[in-house]
Amino acid sequence: MSAQHSSSPSPLSYRDAGVDIDAGDALVDRIKPFAQKTMRPEVLVGIGGFGALTGLPEKYREPVLVSGTDGVGTKLKLAFLLGKHDTIGQDLVAMSVNDILAQGAEPLFFLDYFACGKLNVDVAATVVQGIAKGCELAGCALIGGETAEMPGMYPEGEYDLAGFAVGVVEKSDIIDGTRITPGDVVLGLASSGAHSNGYSLIRKIIDVSQADLSADFHGTLLRDALLAPTRIYVKPLLSVFRELPGAVKGLAHITGGGIVENVPRILASNLVARIDSASWTLPPLFQWLQEKGQVEVQEMRRVFNCGIGMAVVVSEEDAAAVTAKLTEAGETVYRIGHIARRGADEAPCVVG
Repeated sequence: MSAQHSSSPSPLSYRDAGVDIDAGDALVDRIKPFAQKTMRPEVLVGIGGFGALTGLPEKYREPVLVSGTDGVGTKLKLAFLLGKHDTIGQDLVAMSVNDILAQGAEPLFFLDYFACGKLNVDVAATVVQGIAKGCELAGCALIGGETAEMPGMYPEGEYDLAGFAVGVVEKSDIIDGTRITPGDVVLGLASSGAHSNGYSLIRKIIDVSQADLSADFHGTLLRDALLAPTRIYVKPLLSVFRELPGAVKGLAHITGGGIVENVPRILASNLVARIDSASWTLPPLFQWLQEKGQVEVQEMRRVFNCGIGMAVVVSEEDAAAVTAKLTEAGETVYRIGHIARRGADEAPCVVG
């Protein structure tokens, strides 16, 4: 009886399974210079180790750490469609640092998570370069992150992002809204566009209206207006905290839910924010979205920031000084409303 012989299978590698370790190493080498530009003196060990090490600034007597995490939602889908990846990283940073800023925190460091089916080093490096730019705008260090290449998990050419920010605030300087009283003023800081909220509706509006994304739109392209990166309010507001201590009583980052759902998060149950929608002009992008999608006014206010990216609550006595300081720092500031005692069965935020 003759023996049966079978040919030996070829040895498999991780690359055969769809993961390119060399590409991951190349990405790390590409992003190190971007991250280096964001370093703070407190950083002991940054990118490259199993964990990054950061001390606390010595100026704090009773430091409290404040953390936040977020993504950029389906704005990514628009970035994929348009092949534009250079601004989405700033969006990622902004969503987390603006959140922790709302507690009065100075952002210290940022971590990112980039996941894809197959790693495109050029695309990933472009995204991380945008993350580094966001960190520079926020004054925080990009000290690490994770790049996950997971074959079969994502469609070709797509990726997912998440970000994690940690900041610090003096315990006595925490901003939590507890000092807000009737008669206080609500200031609104202008947004740079839709920021990173409402993009499922935006994409639906684009689809239904068959919009030409390459068309001129108020001096820019519609595609660029739709992908404008989220404004980062950190440095202007930190300067107010520093130079006008105690003036800011409450901060609301206007994200999903708009003004009507985010401002109440900083108010006691017996208070109401009365917002005058006529105090600022609805920016052209939101006018376009409302018109093309035939979106009702109340729905616009619940989905989009409608031109206000951060609400700042101050006393009447401090309103002028805070407005002047923020304007000097480059912000567009509107006096959009005031705080009153809440009536029975009244909503916590009324936009009229």
